[in-house]
Amino acid sequence: MIEIIDLTKRYGNFTALNSLNLQIDKGSVFGFVGQNGAGKSTTFSILATLLAPSSGTAYINGYNVQKEPKMVRRQLGYMPDFFGVYDQLKTIEYLHFYGASYGIPLHEREKLIPQLLDLVNLSHKQDSYVDALSRGMKQRLCLARSLIHDPEVLILDEPASGLDPRARVEMREILKELKSMGKTILISSHILPELAEMCDTIGIIDQGQLVAEGAVSDIQAKLKGEKLIIVKTYQDLEKAAAFFEDDPNVSKLIKGEEENSLQFIYKGSAFEQTELLKKAIINNLAIISFSEIETNLEDVFMEITKGVELS
Repeated sequence: MIEIIDLTKRYGNFTALNSLNLQIDKGSVFGFVGQNGAGKSTTFSILATLLAPSSGTAYINGYNVQKEPKMVRRQLGYMPDFFGVYDQLKTIEYLHFYGASYGIPLHEREKLIPQLLDLVNLSHKQDSYVDALSRGMKQRLCLARSLIHDPEVLILDEPASGLDPRARVEMREILKELKSMGKTILISSHILPELAEMCDTIGIIDQGQLVAEGAVSDIQAKLKGEKLIIVKTYQDLEKAAAFFEDDPNVSKLIKGEEENSLQFIYKGSAFEQTELLKKAIINNLAIISFSEIETNLEDVFMEITKGVELS
């Protein structure tokens, strides 16, 4: 559905995008993760036929974004990170304007627009002026605009940016509904745990290069295997600290936030981890709990973008 081949964009001596290769299957949701300036918006602008690449190419549903831009625009709905609205138009007029721009006849728009407003929870605001809408409502209106021509592909650049928690939840629910409708969605966000919930796969981009791609669990598994272990003891915390510090797989041992607890980074295997706990009990350490804290998506992002090698 979306195929990107050696896509590169240079501005003089600065390379914004460096030989990006990516393939996104039909009906899937792909999350694009990266810091500001990493190359996300550049990629989206090229896919939306708004920016010409320096080299490489991309295809949307089989159409070349450079050679067949009109066909590409029929295939996709694009929601940029910053979008314009016409403040003096009512919500329903705004959608009619864009529907007419796509050549959709009036009688079709009159059936379609109420359905879109219902999808994005704006039916009660159809006669409100756009400038009277909250930021979250404007975001949802822009999403409805990008759906007006029923595209197969949606490209959403930071759709939850600047929204309050309630508005983010509403946006997330709408995207889940679109996923259930079979739309192919390419979405970028800094709200990493929400991407993990919504996306089938994610790609982490840094300095114009894709440094990791796959399911969240797969990317976590590619890291070097460091785990955060938290141990709580009944007594003799100093004795426990000395014991764990002697293990070659233990590093960065510090006192934990809870009373009589400590935490450390563990680099050993799962078997070695169980052996460590067994040995602690044999050495009469009063262990109340010994738990591993699962790495979350933000940890993965920070580790990968600071240069962790993936195997």
